[in-house]
Parts: sequence; C-alpha cells; structure tokens
Amino acid sequence: MFSRREILVGGVMAGLSGVIRGNAAYATAPQPGTKANFDVPPGATDCAVHVFEPQRFPYGQSRSYTPEPATVAELRQFLRALQLERVVVVQATPYGTDNACVVGSLRELGNRARGVATIDEKTPEASLDEMHQAGVRGVRLSLNATTDAATARQRLKMTADRLRARKNWSLQLSANAATYAILRDELMALPLPLVIDHFGQVQVAESVAQRGFGTVIELVTSGKAYVKLSNADSFSKQFDPSDITPFAKALVNANPQRIVWGTAWPHPTAGAVEGRKPTDIAFHRQVDDGRVMNMLPVWVPDAAMRKMVLVDNPARLYGFSG
Repeated sequence: MFSRREILVGGVMAGLSGVIRGNAAYATAPQPGTKANFDVPPGATDCAVHVFEPQRFPYGQSRSYTPEPATVAELRQFLRALQLERVVVVQATPYGTDNACVVGSLRELGNRARGVATIDEKTPEASLDEMHQAGVRGVRLSLNATTDAATARQRLKMTADRLRARKNWSLQLSANAATYAILRDELMALPLPLVIDHFGQVQVAESVAQRGFGTVIELVTSGKAYVKLSNADSFSKQFDPSDITPFAKALVNANPQRIVWGTAWPHPTAGAVEGRKPTDIAFHRQVDDGRVMNMLPVWVPDAAMRKMVLVDNPARLYGFSG
C-alpha cells in the first residue's frame, strides 16, 4: 500500500503542477499524541490554524510553496483531541488574496469558528461584506518579505485604511521582532485592534531585551495590541518549547487581557527550502500539539487567567458568543 506522501508526490510527478486533485485517499493530517494535563475550560479557542483543501480551492499560481492537504474534517478531529470548542482559521499564503478556502471552512464549521483574511487594494468592499457574514473578523498582513521601512509603512497604512469602517475587525501582523520597533509609532496610532502574530517572532537564542520585543511588550501593556502565543515549536530549539517560556511569561505579565493562544496547525513547511520548487509538495511538520499545549500551565499557572487566555480574550477579539 502506498503512503500518503507517495501518493502526493506521485500526483505531482504525473503533471498536476503541485496541486493534488482527483480522489486520492488522504491520511490524517498531524494530530496530537499527548492529552492535555490540565482542565481545558469550555469555549477554549485555538486562534491560529490553517485549512488546505486544494481539491476544492486551488492554490494561487504565484505561491511560494505547495502544502499537502489539511481538511476541515481533520481540523474537527484535531480540535476534539485537544478539547477545543472554538477556532480561528487564518488565510494561508499559498491562497494569496483568494479567501474562498477560509470562507468555505467557516461555513462548514459554523458559529464555533471565525476567520482572518488576506486582502489588497483591489479587494472589493462587497467581498469584505461577504467575508464578514461568513465569520471573518480580521485581516492578516505579512511583512516578513518586506525589507524597506517605507514599503512596510505604506502596506500597513493601506490595510488599516481598508478596515477603518469595519467595526469589530482586527489587523493581524506577521513580522520579525525588529519590525515592531521600526513601526512603533504607526502601530500605536492604528485605529483598530492590532494582533501580533507568533510571539512577535522573537529569537529565543537572545534575551527578552532583544530589539523589538520591548515594543511588543509596550503595545501589549498599553492594551493597543493582542499577541498570539502561537507556533511555539517553530521558534524553539528544544524538544519542548520551554526556551520560549521567558518571552511567554513576559507577555502574560505585561497584560493577561491581551493574550490569546494558538497552535499554527497543521504546521506547513512554509517559505523557501533549498532544492524545492514552489510546486513541489511541502510536507507538514509532525508536531505533537498536545505536548506544546501543555506548556500553558507553565506560562499561565493560574487557572482563572488561563480561562482568560483561552476563552475570554478570543471571545472579545473575534466576537464569539454563547
């Protein structure tokens, strides 16, 4: 019997241009192998997942990588395993500004789900209206590939201007830690909630005094920004992400009402990889998210505060109710 990866790679070599189509049988996307070692409160939320369904929603032609599938059905299984009732589906970069996969996922998942889209200056207002009806409550802006400060400021302003009339939407920013220092004044002046992605992309080999992290702390302390304790395994240099603990604790201590948590499931190997073409299959990292989730009692020892992080803060930020 062929493995999932043999089927996928075979599909690519058969001339499918890196997008898996047809009726290939999918194995399960990465699933937790470790159970939660603490009481997970009702309404707990994973604020950072992606869905990849290229059979229904083809990837963009200009994508930088081609992830293997991770379906809504697999996401449901994942959430059950971690006892998570709510989820935020974030637009993945291989889809560009075509948010059909996010919208389709939200419609399948219903009121337990919210979404974060990616837009540009060409995205029609009618599309934003449609996304809002489906459950989108924010826009993702990635400045990871932006090296010029003026361009970063321009893109930030464009996105913020598009969202001025969008009540209850937030701007999720993905950038390296130093970028937050460069954009500090603009971020403080944003007319909408800011969500800092993935711990502010800190360098765990450096101290909490590293450039930019102080700005992240300032934004969180002031209440101007939320920060996602997400994708911890990708920054850690250890089997468990305990080396990111000083950063997590600094953020929680700065303002626990502005902390949310997420996994970054299904952990695609995004970005450039030597020898890999954009149309080659990029396999998901086999992360045990249960083990990573069990860092939460270390980062947030108080159960009432963990409920704030897992339930109350996401409900306020993304408009969950009930």
